Amino acid sequence: MRSAAAVWAACLRPVLRCGAVSVLPPHGPGMAEPGPGLGREPQSGPTGREEPEPGPGREPEPQPGPRSREEPEPGQEPQPARKKRRLAAGDRYVPPPRRLSTGVSFGASHFAETSYYFEGGLRKVRPYYFDFRTYCKGRWVGRSLLHVFSTEFRAQPLDYYRAAASAGRLRLNEEPVRDLSVVLKNNDFLRNTVHRHEPPVTAQPIHILAEDQEVVVVDKPSSLPVHPCGRFRHNTVIFILGKEHGLQELHTIHRLDRMTSGVLLFAKTVEVSKRIDEQVRERQLEKEYVCRVVGEFPEHEVVCEEPILVVSYKVGVCRVDPKGKCCKTTFQRLSYNGKSSVVKCLPHTGRTHQIRVHLQFLGHPIVNDPIYNMEAWGPDRGKGGKIDKTDEELLKALVEEHRSKQSLDILGIMEEDLNSGAGSKDCGDSSECTKPVQADPSSGNSCPAEDAQDPGMDTWNPGRNDTIGCPLNSDANLETQESKELNSCDNQDGEVGEKGPGEKDPLCVECKMVRRDPSPKELVMYLHALRYKGVGFEYCSRMPEWAAEDWEE
Repeated sequence: MRSAAAVWAACLRPVLRCGAVSVLPPHGPGMAEPGPGLGREPQSGPTGREEPEPGPGREPEPQPGPRSREEPEPGQEPQPARKKRRLAAGDRYVPPPRRLSTGVSFGASHFAETSYYFEGGLRKVRPYYFDFRTYCKGRWVGRSLLHVFSTEFRAQPLDYYRAAASAGRLRLNEEPVRDLSVVLKNNDFLRNTVHRHEPPVTAQPIHILAEDQEVVVVDKPSSLPVHPCGRFRHNTVIFILGKEHGLQELHTIHRLDRMTSGVLLFAKTVEVSKRIDEQVRERQLEKEYVCRVVGEFPEHEVVCEEPILVVSYKVGVCRVDPKGKCCKTTFQRLSYNGKSSVVKCLPHTGRTHQIRVHLQFLGHPIVNDPIYNMEAWGPDRGKGGKIDKTDEELLKALVEEHRSKQSLDILGIMEEDLNSGAGSKDCGDSSECTKPVQADPSSGNSCPAEDAQDPGMDTWNPGRNDTIGCPLNSDANLETQESKELNSCDNQDGEVGEKGPGEKDPLCVECKMVRRDPSPKELVMYLHALRYKGVGFEYCSRMPEWAAEDWEE
């Protein structure tokens, strides 16, 4: 049996680092890709060349291009100009959808939207105004805005939407909405300005383990999502690296669960991303995790191949079930302190919550797992797959247990999520929600219930200052978002202090609520990505404190 020190020493052996790789942030099917407003300015004109601006006395040079529909081929008779469709009396004009360019990146303008402050061991984000924008969903066509709000966005009463419209916060095709009875049409473009609040995360810094021209490797603290998702935008690894380390336009190679800490890779170029993607497809990557579990784990190697089924993508809950997807994890105990064991985990597949669900099945859940080591699973806490509840009863029991502890944020959900129809429908499989990105077998998602989406996009929800994060269906074309700093204050990122008196909004329900802050201890789960290895590279982090052989809580 190898000790924890031996494992750490092995991680320090010389390795080749020919560079890791990068992946474009995942795009969900049917989602419009963001345009030039996402921190990347267009560098060329329609012909692909940089075009000089016409100066005084200089006419712009004509550029060759495709023939217009009205321009005839040589030898053909000219066709009559196409007539524009006349609008019937009282009909409303809808402009054609805008053509969006590819690529997602975040730049200085996004990082400057708001600032951080630190309090009680937590990193907090000052509230800010934020624009959610989307094209009309197919199922909304022919329905009034009032009807859509009353049936799909019930987190707020209709009076809220009337007040938001009166305040100019609801816009249709960039025109203020004056009457909520307006009937939506195909290609209608909606904009909603909200007062956005983000949950706090740990104040622990992000340590950069390695950086070269191709990759950035960091040691991610627990409680931080990898990229913007759900309620999180600035309190994410991507934004903190951009704001505090000047690292921009990074591409996600793999993801870690929000509550999982450890080695996380980003690529700096698309080419590197594609190269690592190839290794993912060829199963050439090795990942090693370490965790602390309940009880005395067997000394011998344990292999678990139980299939895993997703119970709820919204809450982020899975269980062992014969109808689930096949998967395999190898476990090896490293130490035992008389109460709990430190275990090395080698996932061979990347199913949602794979490590955590397999450990629960084996009767040794992670000590402080906020999902799989809860009383809601019954007296045996899911050991051997024994759960004396239906899926609906299990979800209800989990939510009630966290609600009683005022810890719903740990699940990544809010009371509004449970009480409203918005977002009540699960995303479906993560493969349906995102571009293929290497999944974290400890989670599958960077946010348990909300991370299956493009890093730069959020679901449009007119009644909330956060989102469920599941991308819009293919009948809706979600664009990007814009934000505005709440106040033109001189506070700098990283400033310690209270929220200013002006950081309240008269329409914001969140501003009127008092929420209990989680303790830093609650934001740590004893699961850590220790090593990430591919062809020609290997990166390791230090063992976390809780993995020491003589550690006691």
